[in-house]
Amino acid sequence: MRWYKHFGLDYVFLRHDCNIQQVPLSSISHFSNLDDLRRAICELNCPLRRMSKNTVISDGSPGSGIMVIGEAPGQEEDEQGKPFVGQSGQLLDNMLKAVGIKRSDVYISNVVFWRPPGNRTPSVDEIAMCMPYVERHIMLVNPKILLLLGGVAVKAVLDTSESISRIRGRKNEYKGINVVATFHPAYLLRSPGQKQVAFRDFIQLKRQLTALHF
Repeated sequence: MRWYKHFGLDYVFLRHDCNIQQVPLSSISHFSNLDDLRRAICELNCPLRRMSKNTVISDGSPGSGIMVIGEAPGQEEDEQGKPFVGQSGQLLDNMLKAVGIKRSDVYISNVVFWRPPGNRTPSVDEIAMCMPYVERHIMLVNPKILLLLGGVAVKAVLDTSESISRIRGRKNEYKGINVVATFHPAYLLRSPGQKQVAFRDFIQLKRQLTALHF
């Protein structure tokens, strides 16, 4: 909700079933469980939703202790309704496996719940519309560690203008939750020379998990 509070706003105007409704930001904080939050997200009728096949919210175990947050669904994610199931997802699975973590032992989501056309980067407005729900999502899951994948997720969740290259490798927190930031798997597919750098971040993830006795 910081995205709106920075501008002194207490309300956000959202489209529900093609009608404009004034939604108090405080009402989002009243969602007390993941099912209620998912229903609310699925009812959002933003332009991206109208152009997508599925609302892609999450996959995995919310009680695992690790919440992974990426950028937005791609084509395959839109088709299947699950995050990180394409080539990027396969690379994510392999990197987790390399440090002894199974995909089923993490909880995966994104900062935007619908595929932007052509897999473009989500706009500032699209991210801002989703962020109150993302923040509530994190609070309800209450992970021990947040794994943020890519610059879009890092800037949105940590509310920073710093690049992923400057953020990764540092000690970061989000409201008392340990944060590990690393490159998005899609970027690593385009820049395989950075995989070794990213692997060090996954080693740090494993070390933090071990320190927390998970």
